[in-house]
Amino acid sequence: MALRYPIVPNNITVHMGKPDDNVKDITISFTDYIANVASNELYPTWPTNALIANIYAIISFALNRIYNEWYRSKGYNFDITSSPIYDQAYVENKSTYENIDNIVTDIFNNYIVKGNQVQPYFTTYCDGRKTTCNGLSQWGSVSLANQGKTPLQILQYYYGSDIKIFENAPVGDMKEGYPGQPVGIGYVGNPVLAIQRDLRRIRQNYPAIPSITSTLGIYDDETQLAVKKFQEIFSLPITGVVDKATWYKIKYVYNSVKKLGDLYSEGLTADDVTFLYADELKYGNTGIEVEYIHYFLDAIAFLDKDIPRLPTNSIYTNNTQTMVKAFQNKYNLPVTGIFTYSDWTVLKDAYRKILKSFPSEYQTFINELYPDYFLTKGMVSEDVRRFQKFLLKICKYDKSIPGVRVNGVFDDLTEKSVYKLQEDYGFDLNGIVGPLLWRKVVELSKRA
Repeated sequence: MALRYPIVPNNITVHMGKPDDNVKDITISFTDYIANVASNELYPTWPTNALIANIYAIISFALNRIYNEWYRSKGYNFDITSSPIYDQAYVENKSTYENIDNIVTDIFNNYIVKGNQVQPYFTTYCDGRKTTCNGLSQWGSVSLANQGKTPLQILQYYYGSDIKIFENAPVGDMKEGYPGQPVGIGYVGNPVLAIQRDLRRIRQNYPAIPSITSTLGIYDDETQLAVKKFQEIFSLPITGVVDKATWYKIKYVYNSVKKLGDLYSEGLTADDVTFLYADELKYGNTGIEVEYIHYFLDAIAFLDKDIPRLPTNSIYTNNTQTMVKAFQNKYNLPVTGIFTYSDWTVLKDAYRKILKSFPSEYQTFINELYPDYFLTKGMVSEDVRRFQKFLLKICKYDKSIPGVRVNGVFDDLTEKSVYKLQEDYGFDLNGIVGPLLWRKVVELSKRA
């Protein structure tokens, strides 16, 4: 999923040299990394408050690199380098100091933020003797500590009065921002919201990119046009699909225009990183995601007796838990009854296999099955044509429906008819065909 609120990682991957050096990468625990850098750059005899202030800066610098996927957005497969020219000084197998280890253990999941920003602050620093910079002076922090300044006061002296310490951040395994599969027309979820958010901001610097007005997190024709223009501007294959290369190019440009790896960053606010969709679905959740998994689980259960077919609606109920557990058990997933992103990938794959190998005795029903992605305006496909055929049957007896041309193109007329059906039958008015509207249209078409 797209990275949102920062998680302190269990591990960090360090490139043992400058970014383009042909050297190895090593993956170590985050706490070992921080203690190593601090033991390389600081003197253990310094006042404790100076050590704490500097270690906060080291932690925040590293977390900023990780959170923004600074190097991964440039095509590298590591989080940070060992070069102090680019990042921080890490020396493999170096011994660390006990008092520094103790401080790291106490504060490793605390980091610096600035103002109302949520990302770990890019805490530029230098030694203050051989080199100077606009950020923290390591030797200068010693003088301030000797004057009785606290770690926060030292940090505010160098980075501004609006500096704060975010404490007790969650710790866990970091997930790559790229969702693991190309994102295109009909895709729904937080990855789409991240793409749309990033392109809206990039458009301020590259106004040739078309605007995106949708806030539903559904990859529609506006999003496709914006992606195509972005790909054209940055010399990528113009597909309108966000593959890994396009994803990280968008991320790189977004980082650049927002200056997320900069002392004077525009920063990310809570609104920038708050998305609609849950990473996990569980008892009591409601909404389009729940409806989506209900449809697919029911379709699979129709042919697979190991998964019970139970009544469902738009709420994640006990029935949902029962079906999810049976599905997880069948496909060798952790049997929790909580639906995760990993489950989602397996569910869609299982549904696609059903579409490709539908039993002969049920062939008469295959055209009624939802295609496994949202249909939106601008889409051209055989699935749109199938939907239009059902819609045409409804139009013959319901003259209030604007009409339809069975041409496989989700055009203005198709959209108007979808809006009318959504209005008539209590669906969200968005002009988009999801699984429940598809099922309703199939049902209505049989009345003709």
